Amino acid sequence: MNLLSDIITYVRRIIKSPSNTQITDNLIIDYINRFWLMDVDARIQVFDLKTKYQFQTTPGISDYNMPLYDIQIQPGNQPIGSFPVYQGFMQSCYANGIQVPFYTQRDPFWNLWPNYLQSENPTVYGTGQNASIPYQIPLPFFPAIPGHIDITGIIATGSIQDPPLNDTLLVSGLSPYNGNSIVPVTSVYSAVYFTATGANGQNIVVADSGQFLGNNTDGDLYGLLMVPGSAPFGNAPLGGGYSTTLNTINYNTGIANVTFPEVIPAGNPIQAQSYFYQQGLPRAILFYNNCITLRPPPDIPYLIEMNAYLTPAAFLNTASAIPFGYMAEYLARGSARKILADTGDIEQFQFYEPLFKEQETLVWKRSQRQFTATRTGTIFSDLQGQSNYNSIGQGST
Repeated sequence: MNLLSDIITYVRRIIKSPSNTQITDNLIIDYINRFWLMDVDARIQVFDLKTKYQFQTTPGISDYNMPLYDIQIQPGNQPIGSFPVYQGFMQSCYANGIQVPFYTQRDPFWNLWPNYLQSENPTVYGTGQNASIPYQIPLPFFPAIPGHIDITGIIATGSIQDPPLNDTLLVSGLSPYNGNSIVPVTSVYSAVYFTATGANGQNIVVADSGQFLGNNTDGDLYGLLMVPGSAPFGNAPLGGGYSTTLNTINYNTGIANVTFPEVIPAGNPIQAQSYFYQQGLPRAILFYNNCITLRPPPDIPYLIEMNAYLTPAAFLNTASAIPFGYMAEYLARGSARKILADTGDIEQFQFYEPLFKEQETLVWKRSQRQFTATRTGTIFSDLQGQSNYNSIGQGST
């Protein structure tokens, strides 16, 4: 049974366009995908799309963007790209099976896990040497929290590699020294800074870029450094290139090699700043700006599990089957509704609107039955400790 083909046929009946010459199947599929991907999740939360998102942490990395689908191609060579895999996350959340608090507001999260910027002044002094000669600068604490690029910045790189790697930028046809200029300034959240005062009193700043060296083989975590600039694309690379010994910071050892954009006069102090937390098992999760933040940062890989609402993949061709047959008429009426709105057929739109609303209610009724099957929680409804006969997590005597 090809439900997508049936939906196309039903859409044609509603819009009174039985011929492919009036409106092509490919265009109808595009309308179906638009309704399915962009409208359904905003109109109703379907229980069948409730799922679990899980991922393994990377040691030292505390920020993880919501994952994106790979670029999808519809019939007619129409791309569907830069689409989140999930609509959003919610409680309950677990780190290696241990339930942890989940936050969607920054204030309560940062009140418990404040981001103190640790400073050391001076770390080294200016030598007045040529700006192309690097300084080796230690951080006040390490391993340090790396900078981060949000989901908008990831999309701007033309790749879904998260975080962006130096060699990934090469694959996309860009020089590794131009990666900073393609990511919007507003999408970069630096976490390490080196500052000094120039000859004319101006402030000289170098920061980490949220991009990483991808071709090192020693297992350390090297971040690429940059010169912060003005929005929208003012961040600039440092001269001399990027390698394990030039214009990178080793977050694990806390050692950075920096070529400043200007000469630092002899004797002028150079200050290092970084965020630091003792790494370990994550004990709290913040979801904000499509980013998952863990505190403390993980010291080893941990399995993070979160409740989520799935954004389903597109229906790409007539050979694809829709996963939920009971939604077929709802999707057909919703897609036809968008076509009627775009073509200005107001009379037909108004005639079919009550039938569309009826189908939406029927689809939601299935989810409503499932949602209402769970009783409202009370202080007496949690039987943990009374029925945990396996004594999981309670240790042994």
